[in-house]
Amino acid sequence: MPRDRFGALRRILATALALSPLLVPAATAREATTVAKVALPAALQLGSTAALPPAGWQPGMQSARRWAARRQGDVSFAVRTEERAWSWRGATRMRSASVVKAMLLVAYLRRGDVRARSLSASERALLDPMVRRSDNDAADAISARVGVPRLTALGRKVGMTEFAPYAIWGGSGITASDQARFFVRVDRLVPPRHRRYAMRLLRGIVPEQRWGLARAVPDGWRVAFKGGWGALGTREVNHQAGLFTRGEERVAVAVLTADNPSDAYGQETLRGVARRLLRGLAKLPAAPPAAASG
Repeated sequence: MPRDRFGALRRILATALALSPLLVPAATAREATTVAKVALPAALQLGSTAALPPAGWQPGMQSARRWAARRQGDVSFAVRTEERAWSWRGATRMRSASVVKAMLLVAYLRRGDVRARSLSASERALLDPMVRRSDNDAADAISARVGVPRLTALGRKVGMTEFAPYAIWGGSGITASDQARFFVRVDRLVPPRHRRYAMRLLRGIVPEQRWGLARAVPDGWRVAFKGGWGALGTREVNHQAGLFTRGEERVAVAVLTADNPSDAYGQETLRGVARRLLRGLAKLPAAPPAAASG
């Protein structure tokens, strides 16, 4: 479906969720950038085929922050590699819209009765459009099979600190820092049997929804991502989070925006922030392939 409008969900969220405690006031534009060395949860740490952070690279945080501070509405973003994390207002919680569909995909494929078997045609007929076209009816069906407890468990496994799943999936509370934390290891979270399939979906977003991050991919890199947009309560949101890869190198980026004057404006904010954050990646020499373990 070409637009990610929520139909009945918009009307429900405008009333039932408008006063929800999940709505956290946005931080001010003066909030400082956060930079930290990070350690992945033990279950997500890598073995001999470790993915690599880009050697000698850091995101263009100052340029992205200056750009974001001049934009209308609320903006927050986060970047994550295997070893470090950067954020600006990264703990600001916003409603997820369709960004949470990537988590629904992973949580479904991790189900005990799904993880080790082939997917049926009917399952693919829901998962494919839910991710690639952001189909809301398909998301409703998958969300009913996943449930809030499984989403909660996935967030806990990833180490998310602010994720707040909601029965109406588009009303889930997310932050840029948590989404970057999720996407930097999104493939490893998927059981091996379904890993290639899941990444094919996230890399295969339909052309009409490939704005923002997809318009800022550095030469030689590719992106697997999910976006979300629409009116949630009184806030017009436009978000994207994704994983940029080149060989075994990886960089996760999440940009969340709210109170955009228009969809096009929000899309341009996403693209502008991502382009500034990723500046310099294309010029880095590619890392050599990892040596096979003996």
